[in-house]
Amino acid sequence: MTAILRLPTAEHSHQLDSPEFAALLEALTAEFAATAAQHDRDGSFPHRNFERLHELGLLGLTVPRAQGGLGANLAQTTRVIAAIARGEPSTALVLTMQYLHHASGRGAKWPQHLLQRVVDDTLRDGALINALRVEPELGTPARGGLPGTIARRTPEGWRISGRKIYSTGIPRLTWLGVWARSDDAEPLVGSWLVHRDTPGITVIETWDHLGMRATGSHEVVFDDVLVPLDHAVDVNPAGAAPELDASLLLWMSVLLSAIYDAVARSARDWLAGWLEERVPANLGAPLSSLPRFQEALGQLDAWLFSNRVILDAAANGAVQPADAFRIKYLVTNTAIQVVEKAIELSGNPGLSRANPLERHYRDVLCSRIHTPQNDTILINSGRAAFAARAAARKASPTGVAGISTITAKDAS
Repeated sequence: MTAILRLPTAEHSHQLDSPEFAALLEALTAEFAATAAQHDRDGSFPHRNFERLHELGLLGLTVPRAQGGLGANLAQTTRVIAAIARGEPSTALVLTMQYLHHASGRGAKWPQHLLQRVVDDTLRDGALINALRVEPELGTPARGGLPGTIARRTPEGWRISGRKIYSTGIPRLTWLGVWARSDDAEPLVGSWLVHRDTPGITVIETWDHLGMRATGSHEVVFDDVLVPLDHAVDVNPAGAAPELDASLLLWMSVLLSAIYDAVARSARDWLAGWLEERVPANLGAPLSSLPRFQEALGQLDAWLFSNRVILDAAANGAVQPADAFRIKYLVTNTAIQVVEKAIELSGNPGLSRANPLERHYRDVLCSRIHTPQNDTILINSGRAAFAARAAARKASPTGVAGISTITAKDAS
């Protein structure tokens, strides 16, 4: 396969929409699928997948063109993530974290030399970066609270101590965005940039999950890890309102959803093949010849069509960032529904370790644990709806959203 050139030109951006690039992605799907079961079985990290992605220039897909990357847009990035996830979804999840970092623009606040170093490491060496936020005691910071990881200010620099869990991609990460708080009287809270090879970092291989087993999301211990003072790259006073990038939240929801939609599509494809091949002795024909199974496959395809419409609309700018988390809710829940239906239709063969469907089921269930989780999405959605109604009443004394409050008698 020909490598995608890492030149910041419009020509190579257009190449991402070419039939040749689509064929390359299809080949990567098959290549990564060939080893997916083994990585799932032994929980090993798919290093070779990332070597291939680096060979093809795809680890810098969302690095801005001005910095030497391909500057892919959301629609282009979604197609890449979906193709990788069809082959091996753990690879796609680690890659999503990489793409979100480089697409976010958060590096604009960093010292220029650090921003350039991370970008150069990515393009030259295939370096990966991810945020390490979750802790054993606190859990996910999305639910609130201060991190237990402490950055002590010293004359030599910051000394960081603490523990992180669910550190996705740690077997191959070069750069870590460590969420911590300073030891100041009025602490700073945010992200400290730490190189993986800094002394004092220990990885404890605790990741033994139901699904997405190849992400290498192990525990990481920081013991007095020294970083320069300017590595406090994205910190703010505790209690300060978080700076939320609405467009980045949309990217996150679309890319995460695309992973699990791809898993569901793999499950659908396995089921379709199995229905064509399964010929019960008492039937003498494939199960695919029966109207019941034809209808069932049609149902799966209708659900997946709905997912595709939502993802395509969002990736092409037709969904407002305010609706980003609804995308995740709708697409991931539909993906789970597809795989569950495939298991129901296939029975015992669908749950056999000899077939990939049970792996797809374990993987797709992991969509529920990504931030934001379903309860948060629905609570915030409902709260916003009630707030909008209250605002409409306040703005229009005659009724909600300008509709006059008339009685049934008046209406008659």
